[in-house]
Amino acid sequence: MGYLLLAGAIAAEVGATTAMKYSEGFSRLWPSLLTLAGYVVSFSLLAQTLRTLSIGTAYAIWAGVGTAAIAAIGILFMGEGLTAAKAAGIALIIVGVVVLNLGGAH
Repeated sequence: MGYLLLAGAIAAEVGATTAMKYSEGFSRLWPSLLTLAGYVVSFSLLAQTLRTLSIGTAYAIWAGVGTAAIAAIGILFMGEGLTAAKAAGIALIIVGVVVLNLGGAH
């Protein structure tokens, strides 16, 4: 159940961060409200996740997957370029999360 809650926390965080892009510096009401709601849901689910998963594992997955997902959304849907440095950074995030899950954050 912990990983299911964590997946929801990641999805809410990614949605909130995407909405933040469309809020234009919090000058547009609905994207701003979606940003706020998404982060409230994300942190609430992350807090519930910490009942069953270690903080190191949960936070590493939440932050790493969220960061990689936002980078991918930027590249695929928002016209951001994919450079070798950006691709390497995303790969390092994924490798770091995998390493923590294999034994570094138990």
